[in-house]
Amino acid sequence: MRHAAPTADRNRDRHLPLKGGGANTLLASPLNREGEGDAGRVCLGVITGPQGVRGLVRVRSFTAAPEAIAAYGPLQDESGAQRFALELVGAHKGVLIARVADVKDRNAAERLRGMRLYVRRAVLPELAAEEFYHADLVGLRAMHSDGTPLGKVRAVYDFGGGPSLEIENAAGKMVLVPFTTAAVPQVDIAGGKLVVTPPEGLLEAPARAEEV
Repeated sequence: MRHAAPTADRNRDRHLPLKGGGANTLLASPLNREGEGDAGRVCLGVITGPQGVRGLVRVRSFTAAPEAIAAYGPLQDESGAQRFALELVGAHKGVLIARVADVKDRNAAERLRGMRLYVRRAVLPELAAEEFYHADLVGLRAMHSDGTPLGKVRAVYDFGGGPSLEIENAAGKMVLVPFTTAAVPQVDIAGGKLVVTPPEGLLEAPARAEEV
């Protein structure tokens, strides 16, 4: 997820802050809105594979501060049937190195490869004004300021210059829109939509979708 600012106002060029906790693509949607599990959990990370031969695992964290993945107590697998207590022991090449209770060797660690780690949303920090979880943005309907449908948010990315929303229109075309108060002046999570006023030239004429 995008790193969160402690406070924010809606200055024209300031990027809207997002809170830690949640994957940043549709395929790894942290909220189970698409039919699996319940709607009250957030995916905080994924086990990417074993580290060494003593049962350690590599963990890609989706939280704003990567080490915060271990701050919310035991994590659950996607089904909710298994629980995992993580003990962070280090970091290497952009991933965390962790010990999982009762995982003693490389074979056991290998079996956890690809395991997504969830937490109950209720234990996450309260969001301040103008703070959003990536999970809440993915799937929102995107509209122009005049109400014309643009598409749906499919992912949230940050390539170093600040977060951007990847929006797919009805024709399947993708466009990246900077997630700033200037380009996205209104975010209505409860209403399932946001308003986009893209920079001039960003959208070609065919990019306007007739329906979402």
